[in-house]
Amino acid sequence: MRKILLIEDDEVLRENTSELLELSNYQVVNASNGKIGVVMAKEILPDIIVCDIMMPELDGYGVLDALRKNENTLHIPFIFLSAKTERKDVRKGMDLGADDYLTKPFSEDELISAIESRLAKAAILKDIREQKVEKVTPKEEIRNLNDLKNYFEDNGETFVFAKDSVIYEEGNNSNYIYLINRGLIKCQKLDEQGKQLTTALYKEDDLFGYTSFSQNLAYQESATAIKKTELVGLSKKALTSVLNKNHKVTLELIELLTEDLSVVKDQLLQMAYSSVSKKTAMTILLFAEKLNKKPKDQIKISRNDLASVAGIATESLIRTMSNFKKQGLIEIEGRTIRILNLEKLKEIC
Repeated sequence: MRKILLIEDDEVLRENTSELLELSNYQVVNASNGKIGVVMAKEILPDIIVCDIMMPELDGYGVLDALRKNENTLHIPFIFLSAKTERKDVRKGMDLGADDYLTKPFSEDELISAIESRLAKAAILKDIREQKVEKVTPKEEIRNLNDLKNYFEDNGETFVFAKDSVIYEEGNNSNYIYLINRGLIKCQKLDEQGKQLTTALYKEDDLFGYTSFSQNLAYQESATAIKKTELVGLSKKALTSVLNKNHKVTLELIELLTEDLSVVKDQLLQMAYSSVSKKTAMTILLFAEKLNKKPKDQIKISRNDLASVAGIATESLIRTMSNFKKQGLIEIEGRTIRILNLEKLKEIC
């Protein structure tokens, strides 16, 4: 049975109209003024509202305005019922979003016809809205990495880490894969001698934290925020489900993982065989790239982080940077570095 909310301050008219509607097989809920009507509409969510205009507490225009601003009552059909017959009054009601306007006195047929037509229209519009929602929900194909990152933002959990905070440690359960909204992440692990080796730097819009999608493997490295960082984490189970249904993006992700492994391999080789000067120059340029800095912008990074990524002792890094400064390649002020001769640094690499 369809539910009608009747908002009318005239008791006689309210009772007569209510009886008429009940005889036509509608369930009727009554409200004696606009203020009560707004509260009841939000509570019972009727199928349609029939409302007088001239009422105490809150008039019909105010009722309609309040309900159209509420997401739950926004689409409920609304019919004005009033003795006001001037064109400007009718126009005001329709401009506010009323679906129909009946003037007193009205016949039973006029009222029932108006209600039935508005309920039919509301049902059609509801079907259309639901079809639109269905088209843009998770059934939509995720075609590439950009779509996948949008999926992270829409469905993932947001985490914020202060500078130097640990996101996860080597050996922890690998519950999440992360997308960086803002910030910079350093990943590192210990070698057999217990020396910390930086394996990767990840910047804004990068994905990281993947180990295995099919096995319950722990994280193979530790991750730390180099500066204040905001991440979106998606559970490994949720990502696996997405990849199973969207094979195109799976191939792109495989390429990304392969590229990351290649970069790590190159870094390890360079750390093993490059000279201290070459490692230092390459690391400064790497941080400039990852921080999206222009050549002459300042890079604010600790000596320990630079040394860790370069794979050399902090003392060796400091001596090399001092030499670079004397040669006019860089400028150093506290923790801040500015590249003065980009081409020369590249030649050293």
